[in-house]
This record gives sequence, C-alpha cells and structure tokens, in this order.
Amino acid sequence: MPHLNGVLETALYVDDLPRARHFYETVMALKSVFSDQRLCAYDVGGRSILLLFKRGASTETTQLPGGTIPPHDGSGPQHIALAVDAADLEGWEGRLTTHGVSIEGRTRWARGGKSVYFRDPDGHLLELATPGLWPTY
Repeated sequence: MPHLNGVLETALYVDDLPRARHFYETVMALKSVFSDQRLCAYDVGGRSILLLFKRGASTETTQLPGGTIPPHDGSGPQHIALAVDAADLEGWEGRLTTHGVSIEGRTRWARGGKSVYFRDPDGHLLELATPGLWPTY
C-alpha cells in the first residue's frame, strides 16, 4: 500500500483577496511564497502551505507551462486548525485581541491540548491548537 506523508496544502476561498492578505500577513504573521490575481500562498511553519483563492477565480481549468490544474471553488464558512506550541497560545490570544479579533470559543481537550477559535474577515473559523488535541498531535 502506498504511504501518504501528510497534508501539503489547505485552501480557503475568499471574497476580497487584498483584505484576506492583510489579515493573514498582519494578524497571523504569515509570509507569502507566491501571489497573483487569483491566489496567495503562505508558508505555515515550514511544513505546509495555506492557499487563499479569490472566490470564483478558479472555476476554469488553469493552464501552466508544466500542465493543468482542474477547476475548483468553495463557498460558505470553512474551518482550519493551525498548530501552535502550548507556551505560545497566550501570546496568540493577546495578538488577536490587539488586532481587534474576537475569540469565539476555547476548549480544553481530554488529551491535554487547548484550542482557541476565531474568524477571519470572510467568516472562516480558524483554530489555534496546542499538542494534545489528536493522537497524532
């Protein structure tokens, strides 16, 4: 049986790409590794990529020099969890508060992890999670 190594990319679809970029670069302190009119790609922890697609901009096949990417899109609020060290969770909560981002929920998990929930400007539910959430994390 072939082996999967992990989730490489996660995509969110946004209505206003400049507004979303401002949030993810200013509040979440992510660094862009690629951007154009259709999308922006961010390095997350040196292990994965967060893709922000302008909603409706990828509904046609994308032609690249090396091949094609089939159409895709999404609507409605989505959810992603971002891994953080337990020692950094309080600092993240302070950063969110400083930037006027409301915390909608907090959870303490049976395995010892903690999660903090908030929304980006497009209404996507973001979670900051510490180790102890899943058997693998």
